[in-house]
Amino acid sequence: MIKRTLCFTNPAYLSMSNKQMVVRLPEVEKSDMPDSFKKETTRTIPIEDIGVVVLDNRQITLTHGLLEALLENNCAVITCDSKGMPVGLLLPLYGNTTQNERFRRQIDASLPLKKQLWQQTVKTKISNQAAILSRHSTENTRCMSIWVNEVKSGDTDNMEARAAAFYWKVLLRDIPGFTRDKDGIPPNNLLNYGYAILRAIVARALVCSGLLPTLGIHHHNRYNAYCLADDIMEPYRPYVDDLIMKIINDGIDYQEITKEIKTRLLSIPTIEVNIAGKKSPLFVAMSQTTASLYKCFAGESRRILYPEI
Repeated sequence: MIKRTLCFTNPAYLSMSNKQMVVRLPEVEKSDMPDSFKKETTRTIPIEDIGVVVLDNRQITLTHGLLEALLENNCAVITCDSKGMPVGLLLPLYGNTTQNERFRRQIDASLPLKKQLWQQTVKTKISNQAAILSRHSTENTRCMSIWVNEVKSGDTDNMEARAAAFYWKVLLRDIPGFTRDKDGIPPNNLLNYGYAILRAIVARALVCSGLLPTLGIHHHNRYNAYCLADDIMEPYRPYVDDLIMKIINDGIDYQEITKEIKTRLLSIPTIEVNIAGKKSPLFVAMSQTTASLYKCFAGESRRILYPEI
């Protein structure tokens, strides 16, 4: 089942009643309007239907009871800064009934296994990047296909970086001075926002599969709490890139992330992907990917299930 992504950009009172998120507007609650009208402006949303909540206003108040219920439902809660960019991610401490066993198998995974899993990840990422280039560029991408076949166990030759350099140069060649950099010129702002949403979806799915988002198969920055999420999201990034290219090609001004752009970026969980020969929303496919990753750690499989464009 596809879960809902909720984004609150205006002041709001968020609470819980009868397993429902209750949304009330401060300006209505503080007014002298009749109680009947206030009741009509109150919205309720089943907790079980919510997968991601984005808090994008400093005047949002939520109760501890609601927060507890969201986490018990394996919901990812994202907080944004004054510029509307995601800066925090709250996840449940446990999301699977056999969590201790799953943690142990993840921790005990051998280095050769992790190198093979990273090889699969990089190969799928480059392949998906090549598909996106074919959609948005007339450039010959044969080199990408060659690089896919040259990725070794652990990607010791760093083919991922070589492919990325070519990919960004071609994909956004019409934007003078563009380089992919977190603090770079637009549309880096859109990429940062989109990847933050994607990262939250991955981290949530990992927790639901009983895995530690911190312990990566490749990324190992000591200051990064989501190394595994950053690993697993790699083949999914091109889907975000494709969405952003559509925004650019539609002639929308992307110098600032407007409400219209946020609405489109928040559709990331519902992007249709092809995984295991079937079409599926990205949100659902991610759970399939993380479940297959656990099977690799458990010795039940040797391949992560990724979507292919």
